[in-house]
Amino acid sequence: MADLADLNAMAPDDFTATLGGVFEHSPWVAARAARHRPFDDVAALHRALCAVVSEASEAEQRALLQAHPDLAGRLARAGTLTPDSAAEQGGLGLDRLSSDEFERFDSLNRAYRAKFGFPFIAAVRRHDRQSLLAAFEARLRHDPASERLVALDEVALIARYRLQALA
Repeated sequence: MADLADLNAMAPDDFTATLGGVFEHSPWVAARAARHRPFDDVAALHRALCAVVSEASEAEQRALLQAHPDLAGRLARAGTLTPDSAAEQGGLGLDRLSSDEFERFDSLNRAYRAKFGFPFIAAVRRHDRQSLLAAFEARLRHDPASERLVALDEVALIARYRLQALA
């Protein structure tokens, strides 16, 4: 990533191109945050990006959530995840599950999508497989409004990790 001074000085389209992948398939977040420059530090940049998501319409937030892939889902099996998602899921070995493990994730993914209308989203870097499965099962007990907020918090955490990786 360019350093912060370069990001602050970039044309809006270049800023968006550089940071557009921080929020999965949602470059509109970076595009809107560009108008809040200059940023004093990466934490301020992250806060501005998250504020854009917070201020977005419910439909835009839902689209952001729906832009995320299922964990250990068909995109992971096909090797067509974004590089960030592939690295995150691969770091936990979700690309190398046994048939039984894939089936368990598939079953949880289907139940979660049926209940909430978007994929289960978790910042996998802070989990091992067991804690991830426990979180999956616990969050399936949430009501839709609460889970939407939890999912958006997880998206913000993923974005923070991705920004740190770019810095």
